[in-house]
Amino acid sequence: MDRRSFIKLTAVSGTTAALTSCGNPDAALVRFVPAEEIVPGIASWKPSVCPLCAAGCGLTVRVMDADYDVVRGGQAGVVRIMAAKKLEGGPENPVNQGKLCARGQAAIQVTYHPDRITQPLKRAGARGDGRYTAVSWDDALTELIAKLDGLAGAGTQRALTYLAGSVAGPARGHRGALVDAFLAGFGALPATTFELFSDDVLRLANGLSFGREQLPTFDLANARSVISFGADFLGTWNSPVSQSVAYGRMRQGRPGIRGALIQVEARMSQTGANADEWVAARPGTEGVLALGLAHVLMSESLRSPAAAGDAGARIEGWSTGLAAYAPAQVETLTGVAAARVERLARQLAEMSPSVAMVGGPPLAHSNALFTALAVNALNALLGSVGMPGGLFFTPQFGVAVAGKLPARPAAGVTTGVATSLERLASDLLAGAPTSPQLLIVDGTNPVFSAPKAWKVGEALAKVPYIVSFGGFLDETSGLADLILPDHSFLEAWVESVPESGAVVGVANAAPPAMRPLHDTRATPDVLLEVSRRLARPVALPWESFEGMLTTTFAALPASMPDGDTWTEVQERGGWSGAIPVAVLFTPPAAQAEGPLAAPQVFAEPQFDGDAQQFPLHFLPYPSSAFLDGALAHLPWLQEMPDPLTSAMWSTWVEINTVTAERSGIRDGDVVEITSPYGALRAAAVISPGIAPDVVAMPAGQGHTMFTRYASGRGVSPMEILAPSTVPGAGTVAWAATRVRMARVGDPDGRLILFAGGSREEGDHEHPHR
Repeated sequence: MDRRSFIKLTAVSGTTAALTSCGNPDAALVRFVPAEEIVPGIASWKPSVCPLCAAGCGLTVRVMDADYDVVRGGQAGVVRIMAAKKLEGGPENPVNQGKLCARGQAAIQVTYHPDRITQPLKRAGARGDGRYTAVSWDDALTELIAKLDGLAGAGTQRALTYLAGSVAGPARGHRGALVDAFLAGFGALPATTFELFSDDVLRLANGLSFGREQLPTFDLANARSVISFGADFLGTWNSPVSQSVAYGRMRQGRPGIRGALIQVEARMSQTGANADEWVAARPGTEGVLALGLAHVLMSESLRSPAAAGDAGARIEGWSTGLAAYAPAQVETLTGVAAARVERLARQLAEMSPSVAMVGGPPLAHSNALFTALAVNALNALLGSVGMPGGLFFTPQFGVAVAGKLPARPAAGVTTGVATSLERLASDLLAGAPTSPQLLIVDGTNPVFSAPKAWKVGEALAKVPYIVSFGGFLDETSGLADLILPDHSFLEAWVESVPESGAVVGVANAAPPAMRPLHDTRATPDVLLEVSRRLARPVALPWESFEGMLTTTFAALPASMPDGDTWTEVQERGGWSGAIPVAVLFTPPAAQAEGPLAAPQVFAEPQFDGDAQQFPLHFLPYPSSAFLDGALAHLPWLQEMPDPLTSAMWSTWVEINTVTAERSGIRDGDVVEITSPYGALRAAAVISPGIAPDVVAMPAGQGHTMFTRYASGRGVSPMEILAPSTVPGAGTVAWAATRVRMARVGDPDGRLILFAGGSREEGDHEHPHR
């Protein structure tokens, strides 16, 4: 479906269906007519911020006059408004520098989606059956406030529990700070956040190694060699647009110099496909390879001059601790030849500046912290920390300090955000007296994205009352008793404080780019109104979210001596520069255990499932289109071909060529993947870019309730994941499940390819292949 067809569908059938399904036949029917040839006028561009991941990319929104045909009570009328037409990267934003990924381009469909929730809804049937009736905002808020007032004597901080996603949850942003202030004033615990593909292990390791519990920013543009341990930094990891721009400069931006990329991973990612050298190490042994490289650097005195002085003193304690990581031992543990280990180490030393990064599957094993600390040590030896061509930590704007909020610890990574969700579910299932009485869900769908074995859906169904701020019905919001739909990001004040992606501080904010299309309200303003109307009001210092933004950004300097910061922010979509010390947020540093947090002794990674019964490693991975599945409702992303397989609208299992031949499996065959926790079926994609003992599957599909475009499509790897967590961090050990595989059928058309049709037996010569 192309863009114009989608908007036309939204205009006519979508809005009609959304309104009539709420049981309100007299509601206004709004038909959007955005085509230039219909409405003459001059387009303008407004700033905004992309909300589809935590990278915080800036946007420019092309807006233009558009007519709305309004029908109410049989009377027709026309209203002209400014409507968003197209999204591009914000050229003044230091994170994405005018560029935008395909996911960001598709973000406009959030606003015009035909299945958006258009007004407050109250549950009218059994939980999870999707039946709701429309209610007014006054009635909805009155009911919510009465429920909150009823918790006053509950006697536990967990009576009210706020469950947030990665964008709404972090304490660095304004929305997260507002949520935390509301919960603190109410007497509740900080928000529980959940993210399946979490990087909290790396944050913890960076706190131990460098005193910064934060994701790093990589100066790829000035690097000559990069070694990545599992981090798909050109596809889905960290800040992909920022990293892609810098990577392009590393490869082509310096006459006579072409940087080199080495990718270490068990399954070839989008980044691996762009690498000069692809190295397949055994799952869970990536840290051993990093220390093997460090061993060669130290034994051959190849340590970077930048690692001398204070930094050199910090790593002297490693000289005796690396004896166990000689190349021969590394080969035994990782499967990477000793000669290759030596050659790679020498290449990193000779092609300086060099930098190492780690992300993805290596951080989803039981020994993830060991791996992250090992890569940090390698960076110290390479002299890359804080040096050109190395890694930095983006200065962070202290929103809570600028807003004069009382200090209170947030639900930090050292306590384990995933463990918090797991404990929440287990307490509810056990009927614990500290279980929540009222749950607010904001920007997360853990019923879908958490391991099925955690039984999150069954647990949340036991909460007496659930409120959702979701704009779409999904597996989690479909359990809600009350839905208070948020504006889309184009209809509201939007902001972000990027954690990484720039060497200067960045704080984004932008006003609404267009009028709201429906009877929705901005969630931050709803929280502020609720806080004032409670029987025991929560004292928050702002009347509106715009007022909060105005107050906090006033603490930042203007670009000109006589300039006004807030005016500049609204015009540009954000602020960047040196953050004043008074409002500089420093992520908490974990307690180091010695020089550069001396590495833990390597322990074999633990996998759930007996190796005899389940001989293969199961590797789910973030979809290049949907990430963890939160974006599967956008049809442009459903029809976007996967960059490596060209598959679309479907799910598949990637299998090594040798493994497939041994099992009698051909392209497109239906295979069954079984773990100790369940089984699923999908079409096979045969690839040499995956280790023989690994099978991989993209996340994102398999929704049971998530609009017409995602529901009932494909299967989800989370259905068979082990309920394992990473020790010390509590994040999901999503790479620690063992499986077995069997062919169960011929190609049946479930695998849809970009070239058209499906991958059938003998259909191996498509032009796209």
